[in-house]
Amino acid sequence: MELVTNVVKQSLTPKRLMLLMHGFGSDERDLAALAPYLDPNGHLLIVCPQGPLKVPGAGYSWYELMNEEQFDTAGFLVTLDALDDLLDAQCIEHGLDRSTAIIAGFSQGGSMAYALGYRISARPRPAGVVALSSFMLDDVAGLAYAFGDDGLPPAFVAHGTQDPMLPLERGRKAAITLKEHGIPLVYREYKMQHQVALEEIEELKAWLDAVEAGERPDAPLPVSATVPPDAGEADADADADDGPIKSVTTRTFEDEVLRSDVPVIVDFWAPWCGPCKQVAPVLAQIASMRGGAYKVVKVNIDENPELAQAFKVQSIPLIAMFRNGRLERQVLGAKPRQQIEAELGMLVIP
Repeated sequence: MELVTNVVKQSLTPKRLMLLMHGFGSDERDLAALAPYLDPNGHLLIVCPQGPLKVPGAGYSWYELMNEEQFDTAGFLVTLDALDDLLDAQCIEHGLDRSTAIIAGFSQGGSMAYALGYRISARPRPAGVVALSSFMLDDVAGLAYAFGDDGLPPAFVAHGTQDPMLPLERGRKAAITLKEHGIPLVYREYKMQHQVALEEIEELKAWLDAVEAGERPDAPLPVSATVPPDAGEADADADADDGPIKSVTTRTFEDEVLRSDVPVIVDFWAPWCGPCKQVAPVLAQIASMRGGAYKVVKVNIDENPELAQAFKVQSIPLIAMFRNGRLERQVLGAKPRQQIEAELGMLVIP
């Protein structure tokens, strides 16, 4: 299997390689936008592969999902081997040592990072593993982790406390597993949804700098990570704060959107809409990365039919750009971030 790959080289003499894998429904261009923030000095050759499977209407994935509980394990293992081969090939091509590499991923890409970094293998271990808003696959036929071996790489793991796509418990479970097996770990939780936050990137950069200096960063798990959250408190907190994307209604639309001093991206959605759920993390990422230049809000059309009628919303998700009180552009359907930004006429650089 040959993987489509986007290579980001910010200097002529990178010191090490980072394999950076996107989440479900995205592509090889998505996380490349993080390069200037993670690596301002150009020490990393950032290799961003594309998942081999096309997701209808929205990007790619690393393995085929049968349902919420099952996936194609045979295809998963084939992809895992292809990523291992890609890591070897890129290190050889650019004259870099595989043992200094960082293996990282977001969401589904993070599950690949865990498997690639910690599975039983005769190949050299990487220098570190990063999993953002992700989960660790277990009980997978053909996948065995090398937990118990000496010298397993340190990890940086982060998750959003308000993640609607992957429950916080899945991130905590992975962190606890790593700690139980003595793996040096920095685990962080951020008040965000299924996205990448600026504070998270700043702490990840500090972790990368420490690993580059030969350290194996380790920190105690926060007490909250070892105690199951109270469902009632979590629901109340979610109702009180929508995270980076604020809900607007017919009553608040004029003040929040039409009178806004900055351009506003409006996500017209409904709870029953599958593609709406697929594009939600993409819009959360736009909200996080473009905060200040753009505002991102959402409108539940079931609860606000007047707005849907006023702007002729006949299919969802409909993502609309309002500027100076007027509907300027719109995008229909779940699409990758770069395509949404392009169709809305946004700047290329986040």
